[in-house]
Amino acid sequence: MELIVTVLLAFPLGFAVRSRTVAYVAFIAVHSFVFPFQNMQLLREWTAGDTSAFAADAGTVPWSYLLVNAVIYAAGLGLVALGHRVRSRRAARPAQAADLAG
Repeated sequence: MELIVTVLLAFPLGFAVRSRTVAYVAFIAVHSFVFPFQNMQLLREWTAGDTSAFAADAGTVPWSYLLVNAVIYAAGLGLVALGHRVRSRRAARPAQAADLAG
């Protein structure tokens, strides 16, 4: 769920929002809603016996889960920056008339 939201939202936010800081804050705000919701859903599944996200032993620290989510979060921030960079480059490029003659 977090990956889907990151892929669908991060680049368009960076591209559409004029201020990079506002785009970052908007991405962080959306992520701060989606990430706990995802954790709650995974915890519900874990208590029902599913061990695909978390180990069966509750004392085990899920380092792999932390690492994957940190990479997804960093990639989202990178996509916001990339979207803003693409927007800045497109705005800085002078408009050229199309040569229809040939």
